[in-house]
Amino acid sequence: MIDYEVKVKIDGLKNKFKDLKNLFNIEKSRNRVKELEKIMTDPNFWNDSKKAESVSRESQHLKNEIGDFEALANLFDDLDAAIELTEEDSSMESQIFETLNEIEKKIKAFELSMLLSGKYDNNNVFLSIHPGAGGTESQDWASMLYRMYVRWCEKNKMKVETIDYLDGDEAGIKSVTIKISGPYAYGKLKYESGVHRLVRISPFDSNGRRHTSFTSVNVVPELNEDVEIEIRTEDLRIDTYRAGGAGGQHVNKTDSAVRLTHLPTGIVVACQNERSQHQNKATAMSMLKARLYEMEMRKKMEEKMQLMGDVKNISWGNQIRSYVLYPYQMVKDHRTSYETSDTDGVLDGTIDGFIESELLYFAELSR
Repeated sequence: MIDYEVKVKIDGLKNKFKDLKNLFNIEKSRNRVKELEKIMTDPNFWNDSKKAESVSRESQHLKNEIGDFEALANLFDDLDAAIELTEEDSSMESQIFETLNEIEKKIKAFELSMLLSGKYDNNNVFLSIHPGAGGTESQDWASMLYRMYVRWCEKNKMKVETIDYLDGDEAGIKSVTIKISGPYAYGKLKYESGVHRLVRISPFDSNGRRHTSFTSVNVVPELNEDVEIEIRTEDLRIDTYRAGGAGGQHVNKTDSAVRLTHLPTGIVVACQNERSQHQNKATAMSMLKARLYEMEMRKKMEEKMQLMGDVKNISWGNQIRSYVLYPYQMVKDHRTSYETSDTDGVLDGTIDGFIESELLYFAELSR
């Protein structure tokens, strides 16, 4: 016989699955996949590579969602079968617990995918890192964050392109912008924007003193071509300079790198990874449009949260996370209160726990 607590747990999971079933319209998703597959059969489909990539990503994500949902439904069938068998053979109870654990994991993963339903959540993303005041200390901290996000991308099979990279004076980096491509790259990283604080014994201080460093992270989506954002020519200052890759590699002998300054807002973007000045300018313009769009969306969200009396929690300018390496080991997000003592794991790219807690936290705020 199954004890009372297990029955309660089974009923709870079944009710949660029922809620997910109401939320996730599987027939609507199947019809959308058919529409996208029809679009992809057009002989001219790949003429517009960016649009084709977007359609392909959406199609694959929907197929994954449908597959995950069907697998979850099958697990509940397996659970019912195991319960029936247990009534005749008590040794089958272990099968029930195994299936319950698998159902819990899959429900959590599916709930997370449902949180990634924003307009641009499935888009690629531009992530920029800029050290605060503090010279070599903060520049080294910026390079640590850069490595953390690159490692996260590797673990999640995301593609990384370095768009702009400026070496630090003695160590670390003065600034870096990377483009991250993969399913729901923006949706997963959008709440990483803000100030990240590091506390440690400085490797650059001969007296071994404790230092606190600050670095800002900015995350914006790569916008689709159909997004209209007006940028007047007279509002732009365009500078060109000689490109050089990370660590001084891939030095270009021509002034192909481009830096754009949007005079009304002071936003500066740069690109040096493309082969020509024209390509670098196009990429820089794409980043500038994304930054301007993000600024407008942030303003609207802050106005909304101000009406709700919670503007402090949503401000992108605030310190969002602390990484303490001394006198104890702890990484803590100040918005969600999610924390871990596995500082080495976090700095090696294990940040999914923070990302999941961010998505849940802001989903609750927006309800």
